[in-house]
Amino acid sequence: MSHTNLSIVELLNLCLVRIVTSDAFKLIFNLKTKLMLLLVISVFIGLSAELSLAVDSDSPIASRMSVTPRPEGKPAGETSEPQEHGLSAKAVEIARPFNFPITNSMVVSWIVALSLIIFAQVATRNMKQVPAGAQNFVEWLVEGLYKFMVGIIGPHLAERTFWFFATIFIFILSANWIGLIPGVGTLGWGHQTSHGFRIDQPWFRGANADVNMTLAMALVFFACWLVWAIREVGVVGFLRELFAPKGESEGLLKLLMVVVFFAAGCLEIVSILFRPISLTFRLYGNIFAGENLLEAMARLVPGFGWLVPIPFYFLELLMGLVQALVFMLLTAVFTMLICQHEEAAPAAAHV
Repeated sequence: MSHTNLSIVELLNLCLVRIVTSDAFKLIFNLKTKLMLLLVISVFIGLSAELSLAVDSDSPIASRMSVTPRPEGKPAGETSEPQEHGLSAKAVEIARPFNFPITNSMVVSWIVALSLIIFAQVATRNMKQVPAGAQNFVEWLVEGLYKFMVGIIGPHLAERTFWFFATIFIFILSANWIGLIPGVGTLGWGHQTSHGFRIDQPWFRGANADVNMTLAMALVFFACWLVWAIREVGVVGFLRELFAPKGESEGLLKLLMVVVFFAAGCLEIVSILFRPISLTFRLYGNIFAGENLLEAMARLVPGFGWLVPIPFYFLELLMGLVQALVFMLLTAVFTMLICQHEEAAPAAAHV
């Protein structure tokens, strides 16, 4: 049939089909989809900047949880200076069942742990020879981390210690990113002031923005580090690694090297004792500073608190990944340095 015999409706339908199936239309459609997704994320973040749950100041919960004293000689609702906003340096206790204190950072850490456990169970419930979906993602993540660790500490140590390094990396990364979800730090008990709504006790706080959490992970690593070192080189080898002179020397030079390496071993012990402290405050300081940065940016421009923090959210996503990698790599290197055998050193130098 010729084009002259086609009706106008059929011609329009034919043109529409050609436009929809063209590459240009697909490109424009994908671009619009991504722009809409970015707009939804922006609105979601903006709503979280203003989202809070207030309780009446006369209720027993609010009166018990209030931490802002009223200045003397001033009526209720009036203060001489503006209230300072900012994340508190320590986690806030939100409940005490059976006299057991529960803080807002503990709640987030439990949420992260349960989420990872449930996801792992769902992904590995029906294992298939050809993985797909969640199983494919888990196998890709675990295999990638294992190959990465083998390249750093070697296959022997990786087989024995990979369970710890993979767990600590996934947990820290998940905790860092979950701490950026809108509502963490912006939902909680508070009160209205002349300078705006103030949250006294947020229900949620980033797990790694609590120094107790980062210290606990550092101390667990320190205990594992001692066990791995003694199992690999023994007690005598552990002490030899710290204090024994390295290399070949004779006569008076050998005696001098004994004194020098003994002094260096004493300094190494001090360095080892400070490793948990450095691991603790490196992770805590970066995450705590990032959350304060986001809050400061949300209050920087009145009326645009939903827009200003958006670029910093992407920065904090990257920072969360970097901090998880740094913690894992530092602990892996500390383990490799104490567990490597001296006779394997020349062979490693040729790699």
